[in-house]
Amino acid sequence: MVSLSTYATAKLANYTLLLFLLVACQDNPTPQKKGKEKTNTVGTSLVLLGTIQDAGSPHIGCNKKCCKNLFQHPDTNRQVIALGLFDNSTKKKYLFDATPDITTQLKTLKTFGAQSENELVSGIFLTHAHIGHYTGLMYLGKEATNAKETPVYAMPKMKFFLENNGPWNQLVTLNNIAINSLENEKPVQLSNELQLTPFLVPHRDEYSETVGYLIKGPNKSALFIPDIDKWDKWDKNINEEIKKVDYAFLDATFYSGEEINNRDISQIPHPFVIESLELFKNLAAKEKDKIIFIHFNHTNPLINSNSTEAKSVIEKGFKVGRIGDVFEL
Repeated sequence: MVSLSTYATAKLANYTLLLFLLVACQDNPTPQKKGKEKTNTVGTSLVLLGTIQDAGSPHIGCNKKCCKNLFQHPDTNRQVIALGLFDNSTKKKYLFDATPDITTQLKTLKTFGAQSENELVSGIFLTHAHIGHYTGLMYLGKEATNAKETPVYAMPKMKFFLENNGPWNQLVTLNNIAINSLENEKPVQLSNELQLTPFLVPHRDEYSETVGYLIKGPNKSALFIPDIDKWDKWDKNINEEIKKVDYAFLDATFYSGEEINNRDISQIPHPFVIESLELFKNLAAKEKDKIIFIHFNHTNPLINSNSTEAKSVIEKGFKVGRIGDVFEL
Protein backbone atom coordinates (compact mmCIF):
# COMPACT_ATOMS: atom_id res chain seq x y z
CA MET A 1 0.00 0.00 0.00
CA VAL A 2 1.39 3.42 -1.04
CA SER A 3 1.17 6.25 1.48
CA LEU A 4 -0.41 9.62 0.61
CA SER A 5 2.87 11.43 1.10
CA THR A 6 4.67 9.05 -1.19
CA TYR A 7 1.92 9.44 -3.82
CA ALA A 8 2.08 13.25 -3.62
CA THR A 9 5.85 13.22 -3.97
CA ALA A 10 5.65 11.00 -7.04
CA LYS A 11 2.93 13.15 -8.60
CA LEU A 12 4.97 16.32 -8.03
CA ALA A 13 7.93 14.66 -9.69
CA ASN A 14 5.77 13.81 -12.72
CA TYR A 15 4.53 17.40 -13.03
CA THR A 16 8.11 18.67 -12.79
CA LEU A 17 9.21 16.29 -15.55
CA LEU A 18 6.28 17.36 -17.78
CA LEU A 19 7.07 21.05 -17.27
CA PHE A 20 10.73 20.40 -18.17
CA LEU A 21 9.74 18.65 -21.38
CA LEU A 22 7.40 21.47 -22.41
CA VAL A 23 10.11 24.08 -21.93
CA ALA A 24 12.64 21.93 -23.76
CA CYS A 25 10.31 21.58 -26.73
CA GLN A 26 9.86 25.35 -26.91
CA ASP A 27 13.59 26.01 -26.79
CA ASN A 28 14.35 23.18 -29.21
CA PRO A 29 11.73 22.91 -31.95
CA THR A 30 11.17 19.61 -33.67
CA PRO A 31 14.37 18.77 -35.59
CA GLN A 32 14.04 19.13 -39.33
CA LYS A 33 14.42 16.04 -41.40
CA LYS A 34 17.73 15.78 -43.12
CA GLY A 35 17.42 16.87 -46.71
CA LYS A 36 19.45 15.84 -49.71
CA GLU A 37 23.17 16.31 -49.71
CA LYS A 38 24.10 19.97 -50.07
CA THR A 39 25.19 20.76 -53.62
CA ASN A 40 26.73 23.65 -55.48
CA THR A 41 24.60 26.48 -56.78
CA VAL A 42 26.82 27.67 -59.61
CA GLY A 43 25.48 28.71 -62.98
CA THR A 44 26.66 27.22 -66.26
CA SER A 45 30.27 26.40 -65.42
CA LEU A 46 33.40 24.40 -66.12
CA VAL A 47 35.17 22.39 -63.43
CA LEU A 48 38.66 20.90 -63.63
CA LEU A 49 38.36 17.20 -62.83
CA GLY A 50 42.04 16.45 -63.36
CA THR A 51 45.26 18.14 -64.45
CA ILE A 52 47.80 15.35 -65.02
CA GLN A 53 49.18 14.00 -68.31
CA ASP A 54 47.83 10.71 -69.70
CA ALA A 55 49.91 8.23 -67.66
CA GLY A 56 49.12 9.81 -64.32
CA SER A 57 51.14 10.53 -61.22
CA PRO A 58 52.81 8.44 -59.94
CA HIS A 59 53.99 7.34 -63.36
CA ILE A 60 54.52 3.67 -64.19
CA GLY A 61 58.11 2.59 -63.54
CA CYS A 62 59.19 5.98 -62.20
CA ASN A 63 62.02 5.98 -59.64
CA LYS A 64 62.49 9.74 -59.59
CA LYS A 65 61.87 11.99 -56.60
CA CYS A 66 58.63 13.26 -58.18
CA CYS A 67 56.97 9.85 -57.77
CA LYS A 68 59.02 8.14 -55.09
CA ASN A 69 56.58 8.52 -52.19
CA LEU A 70 53.36 8.47 -54.21
CA PHE A 71 53.22 4.70 -54.66
CA GLN A 72 52.89 4.23 -50.88
CA HIS A 73 51.03 7.50 -50.28
CA PRO A 74 48.86 8.35 -53.32
CA ASP A 75 47.63 11.91 -53.84
CA THR A 76 43.96 11.71 -54.78
CA ASN A 77 44.15 15.14 -56.39
CA ARG A 78 46.45 13.79 -59.09
CA GLN A 79 43.80 12.81 -61.62
CA VAL A 80 44.34 12.65 -65.39
CA ILE A 81 43.25 15.76 -67.29
CA ALA A 82 39.51 16.12 -67.78
CA LEU A 83 37.07 19.00 -67.84
CA GLY A 84 33.49 18.85 -66.59
CA LEU A 85 30.71 21.08 -67.89
CA PHE A 86 27.38 21.92 -66.23
CA ASP A 87 24.63 23.54 -68.30
CA ASN A 88 22.44 25.37 -65.80
CA SER A 89 19.66 25.94 -68.33
CA THR A 90 19.08 22.21 -68.86
CA LYS A 91 20.79 20.78 -65.73
CA LYS A 92 22.75 18.50 -68.07
CA LYS A 93 26.40 17.65 -67.57
CA TYR A 94 29.15 16.89 -70.04
CA LEU A 95 32.67 15.54 -69.90
CA PHE A 96 35.69 16.47 -71.99
CA ASP A 97 37.79 13.34 -72.53
CA ALA A 98 37.32 9.89 -71.01
CA THR A 99 40.35 9.27 -68.81
CA PRO A 100 41.54 6.27 -66.79
CA ASP A 101 40.20 8.21 -63.78
CA ILE A 102 36.67 8.47 -65.20
CA THR A 103 35.13 6.56 -62.29
CA THR A 104 36.07 9.22 -59.77
CA GLN A 105 35.54 12.09 -62.17
CA LEU A 106 31.97 11.10 -63.04
CA LYS A 107 31.12 10.78 -59.35
CA THR A 108 32.46 14.30 -58.76
CA LEU A 109 30.56 15.66 -61.74
CA LYS A 110 27.33 14.03 -60.53
CA THR A 111 27.08 16.48 -57.61
CA PHE A 112 28.56 19.48 -59.39
CA GLY A 113 26.22 22.36 -60.18
CA ALA A 114 23.05 20.49 -59.27
CA GLN A 115 22.45 17.15 -57.64
CA SER A 116 21.75 14.53 -60.28
CA GLU A 117 20.35 11.03 -60.14
CA ASN A 118 22.33 10.13 -63.25
CA GLU A 119 25.68 8.47 -62.64
CA LEU A 120 26.73 9.13 -66.23
CA VAL A 121 26.67 12.30 -68.33
CA SER A 122 24.69 13.66 -71.25
CA GLY A 123 27.73 13.56 -73.50
CA ILE A 124 31.48 12.92 -73.68
CA PHE A 125 33.56 15.06 -76.03
CA LEU A 126 36.83 13.41 -77.09
CA THR A 127 39.96 15.25 -78.19
CA HIS A 128 42.07 12.39 -79.63
CA ALA A 129 43.18 8.77 -79.41
CA HIS A 130 45.99 8.93 -76.85
CA ILE A 131 45.58 6.77 -73.78
CA GLY A 132 44.67 9.44 -71.24
CA HIS A 133 41.93 10.92 -73.39
CA TYR A 134 39.65 8.07 -74.46
CA THR A 135 40.48 4.79 -72.66
CA GLY A 136 38.05 5.61 -69.86
CA LEU A 137 35.34 4.60 -72.32
CA MET A 138 36.10 0.99 -71.32
CA TYR A 139 34.22 1.58 -68.06
CA LEU A 140 31.02 2.12 -70.02
CA GLY A 141 31.19 -1.49 -71.25
CA LYS A 142 29.49 -4.63 -70.01
CA GLU A 143 32.36 -5.50 -67.65
CA ALA A 144 31.63 -2.28 -65.77
CA THR A 145 28.55 -0.01 -65.85
CA ASN A 146 27.06 -1.46 -69.07
CA ALA A 147 25.88 1.97 -70.17
CA LYS A 148 22.96 2.51 -72.51
CA GLU A 149 23.86 4.66 -75.52
CA THR A 150 25.93 7.25 -73.71
CA PRO A 151 26.53 10.00 -76.31
CA VAL A 152 30.17 10.23 -77.36
CA TYR A 153 31.22 13.06 -79.68
CA ALA A 154 34.17 12.34 -81.96
CA MET A 155 35.89 13.61 -85.09
CA PRO A 156 35.82 11.42 -88.27
CA LYS A 157 39.11 9.54 -87.73
CA MET A 158 38.40 9.12 -84.03
CA LYS A 159 34.93 7.77 -84.83
CA PHE A 160 36.37 5.34 -87.39
CA PHE A 161 39.00 4.17 -84.90
CA LEU A 162 36.41 3.40 -82.23
CA GLU A 163 34.05 1.64 -84.67
CA ASN A 164 36.71 -0.55 -86.27
CA ASN A 165 39.02 -1.62 -83.45
CA GLY A 166 38.45 -3.81 -80.43
CA PRO A 167 37.58 -3.56 -77.67
CA TRP A 168 36.08 -0.18 -78.53
CA ASN A 169 33.84 -1.43 -81.32
CA GLN A 170 32.13 -3.70 -78.78
CA LEU A 171 30.91 -0.58 -77.00
CA VAL A 172 29.29 0.40 -80.30
CA THR A 173 27.78 -2.97 -81.20
CA LEU A 174 26.36 -3.43 -77.68
CA ASN A 175 24.99 0.12 -77.72
CA ASN A 176 26.95 1.14 -74.65
CA ILE A 177 27.89 4.30 -76.51
CA ALA A 178 26.31 6.21 -79.39
CA ILE A 179 28.88 8.11 -81.43
CA ASN A 180 27.95 11.56 -82.68
CA SER A 181 30.05 12.96 -85.51
CA LEU A 182 31.97 16.20 -85.16
CA GLU A 183 33.38 18.40 -87.91
CA ASN A 184 36.27 20.82 -87.77
CA GLU A 185 35.10 24.36 -86.89
CA LYS A 186 31.43 23.31 -86.99
CA PRO A 187 29.55 24.37 -83.81
CA VAL A 188 27.44 21.97 -81.78
CA GLN A 189 24.50 23.70 -80.09
CA LEU A 190 23.80 21.89 -76.81
CA SER A 191 21.23 24.39 -75.56
CA ASN A 192 20.22 28.02 -75.94
CA GLU A 193 23.04 28.91 -73.55
CA LEU A 194 25.77 26.50 -74.60
CA GLN A 195 27.73 25.95 -77.82
CA LEU A 196 30.85 23.87 -78.47
CA THR A 197 33.14 24.04 -81.48
CA PRO A 198 35.96 21.56 -82.15
CA PHE A 199 39.05 22.78 -84.00
CA LEU A 200 42.05 20.86 -85.31
CA VAL A 201 45.46 21.28 -83.70
CA PRO A 202 48.81 19.72 -84.68
CA HIS A 203 49.80 16.68 -82.64
CA ARG A 204 50.94 13.08 -83.03
CA ASP A 205 47.94 11.72 -84.91
CA GLU A 206 48.71 8.01 -85.14
CA TYR A 207 45.09 6.86 -84.83
CA SER A 208 42.99 9.99 -84.96
CA GLU A 209 43.09 13.71 -85.52
CA THR A 210 43.52 15.96 -82.47
CA VAL A 211 41.17 18.78 -81.54
CA GLY A 212 40.75 21.48 -78.96
CA TYR A 213 37.36 23.00 -78.12
CA LEU A 214 35.90 26.47 -78.03
CA ILE A 215 33.22 26.47 -75.34
CA LYS A 216 30.70 29.32 -75.35
CA GLY A 217 28.39 29.82 -72.39
CA PRO A 218 25.72 32.46 -71.72
CA ASN A 219 28.28 35.07 -70.63
CA LYS A 220 31.81 33.78 -71.14
CA SER A 221 33.85 31.47 -73.36
CA ALA A 222 36.83 29.17 -73.01
CA LEU A 223 39.53 27.40 -75.02
CA PHE A 224 40.40 23.83 -74.05
CA ILE A 225 43.68 22.61 -75.59
CA PRO A 226 45.12 19.81 -73.45
CA ASP A 227 47.44 18.51 -76.19
CA ILE A 228 49.25 20.33 -78.98
CA ASP A 229 52.67 20.44 -80.58
CA LYS A 230 54.75 23.61 -80.53
CA TRP A 231 52.63 26.75 -80.85
CA ASP A 232 54.31 27.81 -84.09
CA LYS A 233 53.14 24.58 -85.77
CA TRP A 234 49.52 25.66 -85.46
CA ASP A 235 47.98 27.64 -88.30
CA LYS A 236 46.44 29.99 -85.74
CA ASN A 237 48.08 32.59 -83.52
CA ILE A 238 47.60 31.46 -79.93
CA ASN A 239 47.99 35.00 -78.59
CA GLU A 240 45.13 36.19 -80.77
CA GLU A 241 42.97 33.21 -79.84
CA ILE A 242 43.48 33.96 -76.14
CA LYS A 243 42.20 37.49 -76.67
CA LYS A 244 38.90 36.16 -78.04
CA VAL A 245 37.94 34.18 -74.92
CA ASP A 246 37.67 34.54 -71.15
CA TYR A 247 39.58 31.38 -70.20
CA ALA A 248 42.32 29.43 -71.96
CA PHE A 249 43.17 25.95 -70.67
CA LEU A 250 46.52 25.25 -72.32
CA ASP A 251 48.94 22.34 -72.69
CA ALA A 252 51.73 22.57 -70.11
CA THR A 253 52.99 18.99 -70.25
CA PHE A 254 56.64 19.82 -69.57
CA TYR A 255 58.02 22.80 -67.73
CA SER A 256 61.29 22.46 -69.67
CA GLY A 257 63.30 19.91 -71.60
CA GLU A 258 65.41 19.20 -68.53
CA GLU A 259 62.67 16.93 -67.19
CA ILE A 260 63.18 14.33 -69.91
CA ASN A 261 66.53 12.56 -69.83
CA ASN A 262 65.60 9.11 -71.09
CA ARG A 263 63.62 9.88 -74.27
CA ASP A 264 64.09 11.85 -77.47
CA ILE A 265 62.33 15.11 -76.66
CA SER A 266 61.82 15.82 -80.37
CA GLN A 267 59.38 12.91 -80.46
CA ILE A 268 57.15 14.53 -77.85
CA PRO A 269 57.13 18.17 -79.00
CA HIS A 270 54.71 19.75 -76.54
CA PRO A 271 55.29 23.46 -75.92
CA PHE A 272 57.45 23.82 -72.81
CA VAL A 273 56.01 26.09 -70.15
CA ILE A 274 59.15 28.24 -70.33
CA GLU A 275 58.49 28.66 -74.07
CA SER A 276 54.86 29.59 -73.47
CA LEU A 277 55.85 32.11 -70.80
CA GLU A 278 58.20 33.75 -73.28
CA LEU A 279 55.54 33.74 -76.01
CA PHE A 280 52.91 35.24 -73.71
CA LYS A 281 55.11 37.73 -71.86
CA ASN A 282 53.92 40.78 -73.84
CA LEU A 283 50.23 40.06 -73.37
CA ALA A 284 48.29 42.53 -71.25
CA ALA A 285 47.74 41.53 -67.63
CA LYS A 286 44.05 40.79 -68.29
CA GLU A 287 45.02 38.38 -71.08
CA LYS A 288 47.63 36.59 -68.97
CA ASP A 289 45.03 36.13 -66.25
CA LYS A 290 42.92 34.07 -68.68
CA ILE A 291 45.59 31.40 -69.10
CA ILE A 292 45.28 28.23 -67.01
CA PHE A 293 48.12 25.74 -67.49
CA ILE A 294 47.05 22.07 -67.45
CA HIS A 295 48.12 18.54 -68.55
CA PHE A 296 51.22 18.19 -66.36
CA ASN A 297 53.69 15.36 -66.88
CA HIS A 298 54.56 13.60 -63.63
CA THR A 299 57.96 15.34 -63.74
CA ASN A 300 56.50 18.84 -64.06
CA PRO A 301 57.27 21.00 -60.98
CA LEU A 302 54.02 22.94 -61.50
CA ILE A 303 52.17 20.01 -59.90
CA ASN A 304 53.63 21.15 -56.58
CA SER A 305 51.97 24.45 -55.69
CA ASN A 306 54.85 25.25 -53.35
CA SER A 307 57.54 24.83 -56.00
CA THR A 308 59.62 27.79 -57.12
CA GLU A 309 58.37 27.25 -60.67
CA ALA A 310 54.68 27.26 -59.71
CA LYS A 311 55.09 30.42 -57.65
CA SER A 312 56.98 32.09 -60.51
CA VAL A 313 54.24 31.30 -63.03
CA ILE A 314 51.61 32.82 -60.73
CA GLU A 315 53.78 35.89 -60.02
CA LYS A 316 53.99 36.45 -63.77
CA GLY A 317 50.21 36.73 -63.89
CA PHE A 318 49.19 33.26 -65.09
CA LYS A 319 47.23 30.47 -63.41
CA VAL A 320 48.19 26.88 -62.66
CA GLY A 321 45.19 24.58 -62.93
CA ARG A 322 44.17 22.70 -59.79
CA ILE A 323 41.60 19.94 -59.50
CA GLY A 324 38.23 21.32 -58.41
CA ASP A 325 38.79 24.79 -59.85
CA VAL A 326 35.48 26.24 -61.13
CA PHE A 327 35.05 28.71 -64.00
CA GLU A 328 31.63 30.21 -64.57
CA LEU A 329 30.48 30.68 -68.14
